[in-house]
Formats: sequence, C-alpha cells, structure tokens
Amino acid sequence: MAGKKLTVVLSQGQSKNPKHRKLEEEIAMQLLLAGDVEVSLIPHLYDMSGDHTGMLFLKSIPGDVVLLSWLYPRGARWVLDRQNVRGQEGFTLITSDDDFDEGEEEIPEDQNPDAIGAVNVPDRRIYCIDLRIHADAEPYLEEIKRIAAEDATETVDLLSWITGEPNADQLKRYLAPQPVDDEPVIIPSPQDESAPKRRWYPVIDYSRCTNCMECIDFCLFGVYGVDSIDRILVEAQDNCKKGCPACSRVCPANAIIFPQHKTPAIAGANGEVAGLKIDLTKLFGGGEGGDALETAAAERDAELLKDGREAVGMTVGLPKRQADKPALEKDELDNLMDDLDALEV
Repeated sequence: MAGKKLTVVLSQGQSKNPKHRKLEEEIAMQLLLAGDVEVSLIPHLYDMSGDHTGMLFLKSIPGDVVLLSWLYPRGARWVLDRQNVRGQEGFTLITSDDDFDEGEEEIPEDQNPDAIGAVNVPDRRIYCIDLRIHADAEPYLEEIKRIAAEDATETVDLLSWITGEPNADQLKRYLAPQPVDDEPVIIPSPQDESAPKRRWYPVIDYSRCTNCMECIDFCLFGVYGVDSIDRILVEAQDNCKKGCPACSRVCPANAIIFPQHKTPAIAGANGEVAGLKIDLTKLFGGGEGGDALETAAAERDAELLKDGREAVGMTVGLPKRQADKPALEKDELDNLMDDLDALEV
C-alpha cells in the first residue's frame, strides 16, 4: 500500500574519528536493510549554508523527520529553524544527563509566556537525537523503530529488490538525499575537500528568546539584526568571532546557543549560562574570576583587541543590567581591564 515513510536524516560529524564513522555507517546500513524508513546522509548540520544541497534536501521533506546529529537536540532544532526547517518538537526517549539537572523540571515551550516563539511552524514533527549519547547503534535503531510505529505512516518497500548485502554502489545511491525533482544529490563526506568548512555563529532559541535586544546592544561586530516583524535574528553570522560565546553569557533568557562550544549550557543542553564561573587567568593572565557578565565583557574585549580596536569592558552594551546600580569603586576586574588598556595589546 502506497504512503509516506518516516524520513531519517543522519548528519555526519565534523571529525574523522573512526568510531564516529563506524556508528554512522552501522545505523545507516541497518536502517537501509530494514527498509522501513527513508534514509539520507548529509554533512554536519551546523556547517551547511542555506543553499547547500544537504540543507535544500532538508527543506524539501514534507513530513515527520528524525535527525541524528552530533549536537544537543535543542541546538540542532534551532539550527534547523534558522534555515526555515520547522516542525513541532518530537518526543524522544534518548536523552543526555546534561539535558536534565537533578531536581530541575523543564518548562514546556507553550508555558513560557514571555518567549516570542517560532513562526510558521507546520503540523509535522521533528525528532532531534544526539549521537554522542550511545556508542552502539542498537539504542538509536530501537528508538527510530518506536518513532516510526508511533508515526503510524503507511510505507512502500522501496528496497524489496535487495535480496542480500547491498553493494557499495547501491548504498551510495540510496543514502544520497533525493530532492523534490528526484534528481540525485551527491553529498560529500567530511573527508572530502568539497565538504562544507567548519563554521562558528550563534543560534537563537525562540522558545526562550524574549526579544529584549540585549544581544544586539552587546555585540560590537554586527552579527545581529532584526527581521521584517522586528524579531531579533542572526543577520551576519560570518562576522562572529570564532570561539567567542560572549553574547550567550549576557542573554538573560539563556536563548543564545553556540552548538560547538565545550560548555553544555552554551552548546544547547538545558540549563542556565548565567551562573557559570571561569578563571580569568586563563584568558588574560590575571584576575580572580568573575560572573557571566564580566566573563562576557572580557571575551568581547579580547576580540576587539584582536581587531585592533579598543577594549570597552562593562561600559558598552549592558545598560539594562547596569543602569540601576550605584557607582562602585573599581574591583580587580576593572583594574585588569585598565592594565590591558594601558598595555595597548
């Protein structure tokens, strides 16, 4: 009986780690042999531009999608939203310990009245699953089987002609995404020179974002802008300074994600960024440490100095946090920034 299959998209990792490649290949092979879902491979989700063939394929999928990637599900979901690949959040049983702190209850998206929310969300589900949680393929295969059964879609056995182990040519053909016009798309592997380059840019979680505009005030590199409905957006992502997550630290709603950052809360795990502490000696060789705002200001100043511009410390882009505070004597962070200014580094 003819009908639509659940589409499973496997986003390949950036590294050449053989364990990662083996896991990707095992999941793809087993799904392909089972023939119960449509399977496609694309490059790393975060690295693809909007006009990359892999992203165009994602945009062409009309129904429910399971996305397997090496990203936290929240990060993956809002990378997709940035590229206008939208849907209702699909529930998955595969979760990471980083996503739930003990005693913490996640607030459902529709119960956050201050968030501006996503726009033009179609009536379909997107399930984002983190490939870093399990080293074996079996848990992912079982979860996809569960989702497919829950999805209750009628299927067509497109691979019924396979009577044994598919050969390399067959795998290449059926693991390549097929866009709307049915012309085959060749997706380069991470090892290919034609694979997309690694990128670094912020992603906005609109289920948390309150459109306060603090990020656009704080960022001095022209990364942020507003769209036609006056909603904050990442306008010039390539202006972002690689490795700098400063705007994520100043966001009062914890709505800015840097999917490749080493800190889970910044990379998209559930939790707050504002409470983070770091040792400023790792950045500048001085200071006793500071809160998230001080850390963000220091990170921004480091990038300004690299560009040959002047450091501004806490004096620019934080008026909403600082306006109601009385003037205080300079602390160790202030002295540190003064010393940096004097050195003209």
